[in-house]
Order: sequence, then C-alpha cells, then structure tokens
Amino acid sequence: MARISVYMTGGIAAYKAVSVVRGLQKAGHEVRVAMTAKSERFVGPATLAALTKWPVLDDLFSPGRQAEIAHIDLADWSQLALVVPADANILAKLAQGIGDDAVSTTLLALHCPRLIVPSMNSHMWENPAVQRNLRLLKEGGDWIMEPAVGRLAEGYAGKGRMPEAEEILAWVNDQLDLPAKGKRIVVTAGGNLEAIDPVRFIGNRSSGKMGFRLAEAAAKRGAEVDLIYGNVSVPLPRDARIHLHPALSAQAMLEKLEELFPAADALLMAAAVSDWRPKEAADHKLKKQDGVEEMTLQLVKNPDLLKTMAQKKRPDQVVIGFAAETNDLLANASRKLAEKGADLIVANDVSGDAFGGDEDQVTILEQGKELDPWPWMSKQAVADRLLEMTLARLAEKKN
Repeated sequence: MARISVYMTGGIAAYKAVSVVRGLQKAGHEVRVAMTAKSERFVGPATLAALTKWPVLDDLFSPGRQAEIAHIDLADWSQLALVVPADANILAKLAQGIGDDAVSTTLLALHCPRLIVPSMNSHMWENPAVQRNLRLLKEGGDWIMEPAVGRLAEGYAGKGRMPEAEEILAWVNDQLDLPAKGKRIVVTAGGNLEAIDPVRFIGNRSSGKMGFRLAEAAAKRGAEVDLIYGNVSVPLPRDARIHLHPALSAQAMLEKLEELFPAADALLMAAAVSDWRPKEAADHKLKKQDGVEEMTLQLVKNPDLLKTMAQKKRPDQVVIGFAAETNDLLANASRKLAEKGADLIVANDVSGDAFGGDEDQVTILEQGKELDPWPWMSKQAVADRLLEMTLARLAEKKN
C-alpha cells in the first residue's frame, strides 16, 4: 500500500474528492490532505482531518506548526500525489513553477509521481492557455485524467465534469500497478559525432526519434529510464522518469553505458553507433591549402558497443540491439544476432526515407525463434510493442 497525498483546489467538485479520499483509505492506503483556501469554501478541512486522522495542510504559517517545514514534510512523506479536483489556477501554477500557497508549494517540492484530475467549466477547459498548460504538464511527466462529459454546475452539458470517485480510484490503481514499476531501463539514441577537428566531424543521419519513443514507452510503464543520446535532430523527451545523459562520441557512449548498465534491468540499443572514427582529431580547424586537392583521413574502428555490453550482461538482464541496413537486411541482422550476444535484434531497412520519419517497419529476430515481421506502424507503436516484449523477457528470466 502507498502513502498518498491528496491536494484539493477550488470548485464545486471538491465534494467528490471526499469520496476519493475515503476510497483510497478503504483500499489500504495512508492518506494526507492539503487544501487551498478556495476549496475550503466547498468542503471544510475538519471533514478531511477527521477522515485521515491527520491535520489538513492549508497554511504554510499556521499557528503551532512553525517548528516544522510542513510542506516539505508532506512532500517527502508522499509516494504518490493526487490533485483532485484540479482547477485552472493550479494547472497554470504547476505549468509555470509557481508556489504561492500550501498546495502549490508542496506540489513543487514533490519527488514522486503527480496524478492530476482537472475539473472546470467546458469553456475554461477549451481555453488555449489551459490546453497549453496541460501539454506542459504532460511533457514534464505528470499524469492527467481526462474530465468527463456531462451536466455541469452551470446547468448545461459539456466537457469538464470531474469523473466519479470510482473511476478516479480505478485510474489511480492503474498507475500504482504500472508493469515496469521498479525497473531501470537504459536506452541509447541518436548518432555519434566523431571529431575530425573542432569544427568538422564524421556522423550519420540518425534523428534519435526511435530511441526517444522507447524511453517514453518505458517511462509510461513506470520504469526509471537512463537515456544516453548522441547527435539528435528532434526535441528531447521531457519526463520526470527519464534521466538524460548526453554522449556524442562512441567512446563517450561506451563509458556512460559501462557506468549505468550494471544497475539496469534492460538495455535497448537504438543508437546508430559510428563504426569508425578519425585516428587523430586535429586541435585546430583544418584549412584549405593552395594546390592541395585531396585530404586523406586515417580511420580506426570504434568499439562494438552492443557486443561489449551483451557480453557483460547478467542472466537476469535483457539486451536488445537494432540493425539498420540498406541491403541484405535479414542476412545482416541474422549475422548480428549470432555474433553480438543480444537477446534479440530489431531489423529495419533504412535504404528509403526512414531517418526522422514517424513510421517504421521492423522484423524481430530472436535465437531459436522464427522471424517476426511487424507491419508498418508508428514508431511509438513499435516502441510500445518492444517494451512489452522487454518486460515479458525479463519476467521469463525471473522465472
């Protein structure tokens, strides 16, 4: 059972939050409550204090609590935070990082998942500023429950009504039972930059999109994700569960892998690692010279990151590699599966316009199993299926 802090903000739907608190207690959770002054216009704090057997936090400077930092104590105590109902005001404060009362200040100090249940008039819900704030919160890793469509306090129907307590409790339970909760997953993404001089480099066309979708899929399932990324051309994911580690060169990526992989349950190697690097990188920009029509670069092999990490994996760890090929896709991917030691290989044809696209078609290769070609689908759908496979393989190894 979890320690859950409930944050009630202004709105007539606050009365429903009392049933949510009671339902959480019946499920065996410890519950404490913080309330805004506006929410107390609809529900008295004495009601929540009586239910939880704990004082309601509604004032940062309340008499008798000066000796403690009440909002930090509540934030540190919480394993899950539920904002119900969440009015437009608290959405704006959280999106912009404003802490000016007991509720908003505590919510900013949390280091646990935040679940938010918005409730407001349908016109307010549709306001572009509100929708922008919701997008910012989702990008930051908050979980948002869509409001219901139904009769509002104003007397007409629309979207913005707070869902019933039973629906909210089921949603909270789903978040507590995330399939990857407690797992740590390392994901590599993007391409490497191998320096020729301080200005020029050898690289590739990888955008980082597939790796980013994998990281998001893992975080969505409750995993803590270490995302090691090289050169990318798409925005970095923003999620409280995704920890970012830049590593431009293959060597830098290897060093970060060796640091993080021992504590991980799984490794998904979606990065397009450079096979070669210049033997020596100049410490100054190499200038053109009159009469010199050619320049020769001496290249040396980079370490094989997938093979290196697969050889180090424990029996309880899963390693998944990618094979991006322009020709002889399955033959090359099969050879990679046999030589690298990964649990499975995800093969995709990049001879067309695959880099940076939103869709992909991949084939899964696994030791002792038949080829598993997947249909064309979005990279997010590919990532979701790969995460389900990863969790299934981890469960098999545990058994």
